[in-house]
Amino acid sequence: MRRVAVVVFPGSNCDADTLDAARAGGSDAYYVWHRETDLRQPDAVILPGGFSYGDYLRSGAIARFSPVMQAVSAHARAGGVVLGICNGFQILCEAGLLPGALMRNARLKFLSRPVRVRVEAVDTLFTRAYERGEELLVPIAHGDGRYVADAETAALLEAGGQVVWRYVGDNPNGSTNDIAGVCNAGRNVVGIMPHPERRNARVLGGDDGARVFLSLEARNATQHAGDMRAVDGRHLRV
Repeated sequence: MRRVAVVVFPGSNCDADTLDAARAGGSDAYYVWHRETDLRQPDAVILPGGFSYGDYLRSGAIARFSPVMQAVSAHARAGGVVLGICNGFQILCEAGLLPGALMRNARLKFLSRPVRVRVEAVDTLFTRAYERGEELLVPIAHGDGRYVADAETAALLEAGGQVVWRYVGDNPNGSTNDIAGVCNAGRNVVGIMPHPERRNARVLGGDDGARVFLSLEARNATQHAGDMRAVDGRHLRV
């Protein structure tokens, strides 16, 4: 069973859904509060969606300086796997763990609806259970979801196969090259704007997002660390 740390920032609002989705996928998932500096030896770290610090300054800009991010960065740089969903994606870009940035949606409106994405890369821990070219229907909920990168960075992402999900049929926010998610060059850090935890069961309208979390328990998944006990689902005090 893989240990999954779900990091909670002030303003996170998808942490409970993400924790439940990881547990439903078979992982031993637990919360880590943003003030903590010890991730307690996870195999994977997930930064969930929400509005960390109220999205003041810009989305993810303050959360990037939370004490926990030093541990997240160290985990990633040591080869540990990290997933950022929506606001988590924004935080990873602000922290320099992923290239590019997330800006205001092209029409300056908050968007909350299902979108269609195509799986472009299946060699990351979070996409390995999908088929390349497979199309998924997954919800978005963001005001700052327009992925931007300069021409050189975008070309490198495309050439290196670092685009993991791409909008198809409709680019809801004006993202560069219809990009809905990317990974780093080492392929251990992934950021996606759509919310797989909101579509991981038929009761939620479909299970297209479930394999993001089931991938963590794939037979050939690489275990990063340890056998520490799970922490219960309660948020820790400030």
